[in-house]
Amino acid sequence: MQERQVNNMQILINGLKTNRAFAVSSFFVLLLIAVALAAPLIAPYDPLEAVMQNAYLPPSTEHLFGTDKLGRDNFSRILYGASYSLSSVLLLVTIIFAVGTTLGVLAGYYGGKVDIVIMRISDMMISFPGMILATAVAGILGGSLINAIIALTIVTWTKYARLARSMVLKIKKRDFVEAAIVNGGTSTHILWKHILPNILPLMVITAGSDIGGMMMGLAGLSFLGFGSQPPAPEWGLMLNEGRQQLQTAPWLMIFPGLAIFVTVVIFNLWGDALRDVLDPRQEE
Repeated sequence: MQERQVNNMQILINGLKTNRAFAVSSFFVLLLIAVALAAPLIAPYDPLEAVMQNAYLPPSTEHLFGTDKLGRDNFSRILYGASYSLSSVLLLVTIIFAVGTTLGVLAGYYGGKVDIVIMRISDMMISFPGMILATAVAGILGGSLINAIIALTIVTWTKYARLARSMVLKIKKRDFVEAAIVNGGTSTHILWKHILPNILPLMVITAGSDIGGMMMGLAGLSFLGFGSQPPAPEWGLMLNEGRQQLQTAPWLMIFPGLAIFVTVVIFNLWGDALRDVLDPRQEE
């Protein structure tokens, strides 16, 4: 597995050198992460500090993106929102990746009742419209970021489980896996040494491609009031707070909307480029 990890790292490094789209999109992804990490140093104001006499100030040199109904600096809130939103979506994708991949590997490798139970639950979950089910679950659990992450995890793990299962079913029939079984390899050894290294590249590609969509999902739940709650500087919540002032203070929706749009586009382009670089099926 370690050799394969080194090989995948070398592929990524070569991709940065030879694939211009991957190099450029990776630069912007790193730039977004850098902005998120440096938000406390870059932001000119405290994103939570209310100054009522500055309420609804339009964009100016003092407040680049204007202020909201409580006089909070919109530019500072968007910068802090980068950290808040990116950390939330990366946590969400990591959880979905871990849950879905684990269940898919177990279903594909062990088969039988384990496979039947996991796949029937998966069939049940995908029979509902995803965002509607996520909204319903978040509504039942109550509005909070953690509950929004739980709701989206419940809705989206099935894709990873089905993909992992299909790959495991294919890989476990190969000669090197059968040889490991004949040689007395334990299930844990075979899964860790022979199966996981062969499915991880495609699973990572899927996770990278889903970051933009998951950000839209979290922002959507926050916009509906089922995600992050005030006074958190989260982009979807900022859209919700600014919608009533769309006519009089449009900057309250324009700048958070642009932040979401730019971030989603960057991660979608990066995910597509990552697939071009890392997709193991291109080697066949």
